[in-house]
Amino acid sequence: MNIRINAVRFDADKKLERFVERKVRKLARYFDEIINAEIFLKVENSQELENKVVEIRLDIPGTDLFARKQCKTFEESTDNAVDALKQQIVKRKEKIRGL
Repeated sequence: MNIRINAVRFDADKKLERFVERKVRKLARYFDEIINAEIFLKVENSQELENKVVEIRLDIPGTDLFARKQCKTFEESTDNAVDALKQQIVKRKEKIRGL
């Protein structure tokens, strides 16, 4: 799986990039045919505390899966987005098996 991390309008430190990459790589346990993962890390311009946004797009055969989560920290946003993608992967696999 190829992983590309894009930090929008800020420089992400290596520790954050490693954390995000490690979490996304774990998705391969649920579906080993993931081709690419593209991650966008953004800081929303708002007064709210929950202004850290993580968007993850997975390239899989037949379709793409996408999750966008906004929380107080990038780590929390990443965890929530990966959990949402796990659910989408499970549903996708069930749909494939049902055909």
